[in-house]
Amino acid sequence: MAAVYLGLAAGPWLGGLLTQHLGWRSIFVGTAGLALIMSLVLTRGLKQDAIAAPGERLDLPGALIYAAAIAGLLLGVSWLPNPRGAGLLTVGLALFGLFYGYELRQSQPLFEMRLFRDNRSFALSNLAALINYAATYSVAFLLSLYLQYVKGLNPAHAGTVLLVQPLIQALLSPLAGRLSDRRDAGKLASLGMLLTAIGLAGLSLLDAASGLGWILGCLTVLGCGFALFSSPNTNAIMASVEARHYGNASASMSVMRSLGQVFSMAMTTTLFALLIGSAALGPANLAAFLTSLRLAFGISTGLCMLALAVSFRRDPLQT
Repeated sequence: MAAVYLGLAAGPWLGGLLTQHLGWRSIFVGTAGLALIMSLVLTRGLKQDAIAAPGERLDLPGALIYAAAIAGLLLGVSWLPNPRGAGLLTVGLALFGLFYGYELRQSQPLFEMRLFRDNRSFALSNLAALINYAATYSVAFLLSLYLQYVKGLNPAHAGTVLLVQPLIQALLSPLAGRLSDRRDAGKLASLGMLLTAIGLAGLSLLDAASGLGWILGCLTVLGCGFALFSSPNTNAIMASVEARHYGNASASMSVMRSLGQVFSMAMTTTLFALLIGSAALGPANLAAFLTSLRLAFGISTGLCMLALAVSFRRDPLQT
């Protein structure tokens, strides 16, 4: 987890530098270059262990239903608040329901849905992760706009301010991981969610006169909350299943993260569309932007409180 957060720390800072000196398109060029380099490194340097699974077959119908469900969700949220987007979102959710029921009937499912049905700790830990990402992923996006358009910082300086949160996460996540090996991981994750809610509540109070000290304080609290939530929650998910289901558990965390991130940005862009419209962000609509920002952080705070309630309901687990 520390390595992930170090990458998150470098992202806003490097992105700000690239945007300021080479333009925003350079971010995508740089990302493509890094992806190509890492693909070559992994292809040549990563040892692969072949795992025999005689007699097992790919659940192709399940894979197609899942792909269609994901496509419906992604297209739907990208078109919100257009009614067409709501329709596609409904179709995507219905296909997820179909996928769940279909997988329960399969002897060799693409994903073992019985883990969600029969394993309370696994299901609630994944649900907490989904809500957490839905509540927090848009923080950097919103604050980047706030720091540049409201506080007048250039992209490089805005990226430097945003370094605070992931750096704290990188520093604290190893400690949180070790604590979750000795204490109830669910309780530690719940404490992290509470701190995250407090940090988001602080950001929901931002206005044009807010100082950088307040922002840095909120980011510090968020960094502590993310660190205390992510590592213990991951530990709780992996410890709640048998070794033969580790692949399913890892896949479920990736799905929860991706879906949560999509819904977080969908919520933010929908608020922008409703309150700001299609006009470019500038002095004329900064008041509407601030309203959108405070509303987004307020909704995120509510989501964190919901995730906190979910986290508390899981069974005690000594990992």
